[in-house]
Amino acid sequence: MAPKRRAASAVRAGGKKVKEEPDAPEPKDAFTSAKEALLAAGPQVNGARKVDEHCPLSSSGEVYEGYDCTLNQTNVGHNNNKFYIIQVIEANNKYYSWNRWGRVGEVGQSKLNGFDKSDGAVKDFEKKFKDKTKNNWSDRTTFVSHAGKYTLIEVDGEQDAEVKVDSAEGRTVTVTKNVLPCTLDNATKELIQLIFSNDMFKEAMECMNLDIKKMPLGKLSKLQIAKGFEVLEEIEAAMNQKSGKARLEELSSKFFTTVPHNFGRSRPPTIDKKEIVEEKKEMLMVLADIELAQTLKSETEKAREEMIETVPHPLDQDYSSLKCRLTLMDHDTEIFKNIEKYLKATSDGYRKPKIVNVWEVDRETEGERFSKNDSMENRRLLWHGTNIAVVAAILRSGLRIMPHSGGRVGRGIYFASENSKSACYVRTSKNTGVMFLSEVALGKEYTITKDDSSLKKAPAGYDSVVARGSIEPDPTEDIVITLDGRRVSVPQGKPVHQPQFSDSYFSNSEYLIYKESQCRLRYLLALNM
Repeated sequence: MAPKRRAASAVRAGGKKVKEEPDAPEPKDAFTSAKEALLAAGPQVNGARKVDEHCPLSSSGEVYEGYDCTLNQTNVGHNNNKFYIIQVIEANNKYYSWNRWGRVGEVGQSKLNGFDKSDGAVKDFEKKFKDKTKNNWSDRTTFVSHAGKYTLIEVDGEQDAEVKVDSAEGRTVTVTKNVLPCTLDNATKELIQLIFSNDMFKEAMECMNLDIKKMPLGKLSKLQIAKGFEVLEEIEAAMNQKSGKARLEELSSKFFTTVPHNFGRSRPPTIDKKEIVEEKKEMLMVLADIELAQTLKSETEKAREEMIETVPHPLDQDYSSLKCRLTLMDHDTEIFKNIEKYLKATSDGYRKPKIVNVWEVDRETEGERFSKNDSMENRRLLWHGTNIAVVAAILRSGLRIMPHSGGRVGRGIYFASENSKSACYVRTSKNTGVMFLSEVALGKEYTITKDDSSLKKAPAGYDSVVARGSIEPDPTEDIVITLDGRRVSVPQGKPVHQPQFSDSYFSNSEYLIYKESQCRLRYLLALNM
């Protein structure tokens, strides 16, 4: 894979979790790999902190010297799910200690104390922090969670939109930058806005019941996500040891304290089933991909700071951060019409997605990696459905195989020949979804008709596994296109019954590869779902 900090990022491929560079023998456990990758990013660098929006000084004050913390505490057994915010605020030459507390998802109660000097406000802050956490503020980098006390939530600060530089006279001045016009076409601008949209990321987090007030965008912490993985490790171990209800309630409380959720007035659930653990794994992986997208934005913003007077348009910077060329396709081209026919023929009567636009995709270095399979025949253009919140991560890092990912055909990258199958895994924003068409080098296929979740690679002598469905796009209507000089089959017919697979456990075929080098993203579709 590329930089270690991206190793934990995850996306769906036909609905399954994926991670980069699976070619190494027997990859580490998913939690270990993801946790180590997140921690490998190093300590967080906190930027400027914002005054709590519910504080009456939010518009006139500023956080004093980083005295700002968000605390969380969940206790499943007692139906506790609460927060505590403590800040020192400087405003109008005075200093204030600000406290706000209550149940997650509610404004709660608050208290503002004024002081003539900073020492008084800082002392009040440190006392409250010690009372609530049993930790000294000075020891927060080695914070230890205590039962019945609040836990410190790791968040990153924000950076100023304007740049401040030292003038020749030694004074600090603010420079207004000249932003260049955007060079992207309108359709691509809209796509980049969508896949980097804070509103879209917030919507995705809220759908997972995450508390975006405690884990706000731009402040997501790799360390906090890694801690979430650690707690899920403990929960899995407890389940394997058949621990009792009390222990699982305790660990569930620890997880929801570490990764704040908004359950309203409902009692936080106990994580006591494998299905719930899998759901939380997926949630953390989506969260890691959202963090990656936010990191890309922060990196481009940092680059802007180094440009004193003239800077590229923000959308150009976001696009550039993907390290991926997206070429808008003309609707009148033959390949567009082939893709549109493929979509319509293999969609079901319920969803009926409609193409808004299609882009050719060319990820940096992916072509070179894919060339390892130049001698492999039997290539197909196959569907991949995903959550829109992880599209930026896919474009930057490609499709990845998660070590823990399972599913009905084991640990690999899942594709489908029917749009209706992959569309089940699309998560939209404002009725817009994103799907990919990948060129997949299938080589010699191994056919199965029953579930085999133990698969980690294709059987000896085979390059891929196909779980044959009882229906399949009519193979007599397949066409062949040429991509980089190689023949690639593209289904064009409607799904028809396959009598030879009438007893298959699968309704729709699923195509599995167990090496990331065997696929290459070719087209991105923006769809009205």
